[in-house]
Amino acid sequence: MPTDPSSGRAPSAFADGFKAAIARHIEEITELYLADEIPWIIGYSGGKDSTATLQIVWLALSALPPERRHKAVHVISTDTLVENPVVAAWVSRSLRMIDESAAAAGLPIKAHRLTPEPTNTFWVNLIGRGYPAPRPKFRWCTERLKIDPSNRFIGEMTRTNGESIVVLGMRKAESGARSKVMEKLEGQRLRDGLSPNASLSNSYVYTPIETWTNDDVWLFLMQVSNPWGFDNRDLLTMYQGASADGECPLVIDASTPSCGDSRFGCWVCTLVDKDKSMQAMIQNDHEKEWMTPLLALRDELDVRSEETGKRDDRHLRDFRRMNGSVQLHNDRLVHGPYTQDARAMWLRRVLDAQTHIRLHGPAEMSDMELITPEELHEIRRLWVFEKHETEDLLPGIYVAATGRDYPGPPIADDLATAAEDTLLLREIAGDDMLFALTRELLDVERRHRTMTRRAGLFRRLENSLRRGTFTSAEEATEAALERRAAFAGDQTDPSPELPLLEADA
Repeated sequence: MPTDPSSGRAPSAFADGFKAAIARHIEEITELYLADEIPWIIGYSGGKDSTATLQIVWLALSALPPERRHKAVHVISTDTLVENPVVAAWVSRSLRMIDESAAAAGLPIKAHRLTPEPTNTFWVNLIGRGYPAPRPKFRWCTERLKIDPSNRFIGEMTRTNGESIVVLGMRKAESGARSKVMEKLEGQRLRDGLSPNASLSNSYVYTPIETWTNDDVWLFLMQVSNPWGFDNRDLLTMYQGASADGECPLVIDASTPSCGDSRFGCWVCTLVDKDKSMQAMIQNDHEKEWMTPLLALRDELDVRSEETGKRDDRHLRDFRRMNGSVQLHNDRLVHGPYTQDARAMWLRRVLDAQTHIRLHGPAEMSDMELITPEELHEIRRLWVFEKHETEDLLPGIYVAATGRDYPGPPIADDLATAAEDTLLLREIAGDDMLFALTRELLDVERRHRTMTRRAGLFRRLENSLRRGTFTSAEEATEAALERRAAFAGDQTDPSPELPLLEADA
């Protein structure tokens, strides 16, 4: 975007007058809306840019006679289920008011709160499957929590209607990188205002406030009343409560920057060194001190070495990869998922924080859920069915942390191991690794016991035995180094006896 040479700043979109500029925007929006039957999907985060975008579209539709409001406008907001709770509550209230106000005004606007699939949420992946907390080189969260929910909705709208138009509050003045991306897409526009959606075919992107500066956005929000009844001055106050500005946009592809530096990102985000925005919210408003356990838990997830200050959570993770393989990088083991003890510890931390907030937070947080019953049930299923942790620890952890009965459905009695039997087995095994292997072998055999045809039993037993080949990380490292040295001297296929060993050449 061109800048004013004298100031080094992008020129205001309202340089020739606020009212005239808004009138031009409304005229452009109206023309695009009336041009076809393609439904609109507006990305809404509750932040300043998406609020301004929805407001100006609302103004354009309100100016049309009812008979010309011929197609639907869907407002979608992606809730990752680990959003900053203050912002999540704000957006939730706003979505309800959008629906109510649009219905009262006769506008074809419908709000939708989108969430990740219950089997693929942040806590299900971290606590259930054991994925380590996200990092720049292993950012498993963005696609699962943000891209997939929004793209599912947009994809369904596109399949149903043949095409869709996604309306976003992106602005060139946000950053140089954003400006370059938007200018590149401008060159691919099929018609005025509409760029191709890079990740979804037959879907187009419209950015009505793309030329606005940050000051333009706030000027518009302060001058034009919020049509669904929220006071935009409260939004300004919320921004002022944190030192970092910005918001988390609707994410529809991996090119969109992480929300880690913004106020409207996930409170668990470990893609940045510190959550400065949450720190500022707590420091600037004593009434938000109830959020302190969230900040503490976020810092615990970002495990760092006291000596180097670098991320180092290997002591919490299995020395084997998710599939049981052993892999080396620079002669060091590439650690896999969190261990059973670490996953149980993270669950206790989350439930402890939830209990604290319910007791010490404001009234509207008395029933807040950091982790939902559906997530707890899926985590329990993964632990018992996928990881063969038949002692079924989750209900007990829940009761101890919350003082409440576990709300999930019962699990089949024949798939869990009685507490006294677990203690006996652990005592006989005498070693954690041997105990885990024996527990898994017994579980595999038990599941096949009632089958008419026990197909696959021996293969699963063999896989379990191979997974339990090594009793320690040191033993696995030594074996992997020896195998790599042997393979370097003999270019024939490596021994099939240790297929779960992987070593960098």
